[in-house]
Amino acid sequence: MFCFFSLQGYGQSDNPHGEELKMDCAACHTAQSWEIPASFWTTKAEEGQTPRFDHNDTRFNLEGQHAFTDCRFCHETLVFSEANSECISCHTDMHEMTVGTDCARCHTEEHWLVDDVYSIHLENGFPLLGAHATASCDECHVSASDLQFPRIGNDCFTCHQEDYVSTTTPDHVSAGYSIQCLDCHEVNAYDWSASNIIHDFFPLIQGHDIADCNACHTTGDFTVPVPTDCVSCHLDDFNNTTEPDHQALGFSNDCAACHTLAVDWMPAQFLDHDALYFPIYSGNHAGAWQNCNECHTTPNNYSLFSCTDCHEHNDLNQLADDHNDVPNYSPASTACYACHPDGAE
Repeated sequence: MFCFFSLQGYGQSDNPHGEELKMDCAACHTAQSWEIPASFWTTKAEEGQTPRFDHNDTRFNLEGQHAFTDCRFCHETLVFSEANSECISCHTDMHEMTVGTDCARCHTEEHWLVDDVYSIHLENGFPLLGAHATASCDECHVSASDLQFPRIGNDCFTCHQEDYVSTTTPDHVSAGYSIQCLDCHEVNAYDWSASNIIHDFFPLIQGHDIADCNACHTTGDFTVPVPTDCVSCHLDDFNNTTEPDHQALGFSNDCAACHTLAVDWMPAQFLDHDALYFPIYSGNHAGAWQNCNECHTTPNNYSLFSCTDCHEHNDLNQLADDHNDVPNYSPASTACYACHPDGAE
C-alpha cells in the first residue's frame, strides 16, 4: 500500500504533490484516511463518484512489470512530476554505457531477456547471417562481465584477422589477398570452405562444384589467372573419350557445344545437328532415339548412318504401296535420305 503524509494544515498552495498536480483529492484518497488501499487501483469508480486517477493517462503507461512495481520505487518524493521517465533513472546500467541509455532498444517491460537480437544487429548494419547467427555474443563482444557490448565495427577483419593470417591453403598473406573477407567469402555461410567462395566470374556449380581449389589453380598462386575455356582444363577428357571417339570424329573441343555443367558430362546434346545435318531434336525424330549409335551404326564414323535399322523394309508390299507415286522405286533401296532429307514422310 502507498501511504501519503497528511495534508492537514496545508493550504491550496501547499500541495505536497507539487503545483503541477491539479486534480480532486478524491481521485486518489477517501474521507476516512489519506492512506490508499491497494484495492483502489484495481476497481473502477462507481457511477457518480469522482473519477479515479489512471496512470495510463500520463506519459508513462504502467505495462509489464511496471504494473506491479511499488509506486515509491519511482516516486521517491510526493512530488510525482519529479519522477524521470527515462529507464536509466531507475535501472542500473549493467552495460556501463556501452549500448546507450535507452533500455527499450533491446528489452521489453516484461523482462530483461533480449528476444530479438537479429533486429538489433540489423539496425546497426550487421545482420546475423550464417555462422554469425549461431555465435554466442561474447565471442565478438569480449568483456570481463559479459554484459558490456562495446561497438566493434562491422569490418570482418576486426574479428577474423587471425583466420586470415593462419590460413595456408591458400596462404592469404603471401598471396596478398584482400583483407575484406566479403570480397571472397559468403556472409551467410557457416564455414570457410571452398564451396562458399564467391566465384561469380566463373560459377562453381554442378560439375565445377569442387572443394579442391588446386585442381584448377595448379600453380599454387591464386593470383595467376586461370583460362576459362573448357579445353584448357578438359583436354585429357576430350582426347581419352572413346564412346564416341571425339578426336577421330573431329568433334569440336568446345565442350559447351554438346555438354552442360552437369556431373559426368551427361546429358550431352549436339543441338547444331538439326541445322547442320539432320533434324533429330525436332521434327519426326524428336524423342525417337536415345543414343547416337542408333543411327550411326559404324563405330567412330559418323559420316555413315542407317535409316533402315529403324525403318525396316520387311513389309515390301506395304512399302511398295506407300511409294506407288515414286518412279523407279525399289523396296530394297536404303537411300531413304535421298528423298527424305529432313525425315518427313
